[in-house]
Amino acid sequence: MAFGIKRTELIEWKNRVLQGEIAIITHYWYDKRFPQYATVTKVGCNNMLKLKQWGQKYQLRPEWIDHHKKYPHFDLFGELQINVLFHENQFTQIKRFSLEHRLTNEQVKLMNN
Repeated sequence: MAFGIKRTELIEWKNRVLQGEIAIITHYWYDKRFPQYATVTKVGCNNMLKLKQWGQKYQLRPEWIDHHKKYPHFDLFGELQINVLFHENQFTQIKRFSLEHRLTNEQVKLMNN
């Protein structure tokens, strides 16, 4: 279940996924398998080739794709999550979910410029 995002944001993410765009959304999340993580970033695209090629930039394996019927996506958390958010210039999401503490000092400087 997603927390900390507005319904309109989720609808926008879903629409972008359906249009074949790479769409990124972060929300608060709890999964008992990963109790150490409070957020997850979903990177989706219904064009599987495009999603796989995007994932290659971050060494994401195709078998890690959640093959949701309409909204295939990667679920990212931990170091992978912060790395992707930073490199995809998703600074608003980093700040919104208080993830700055997981950045290096250099990344914080770059983000705030």
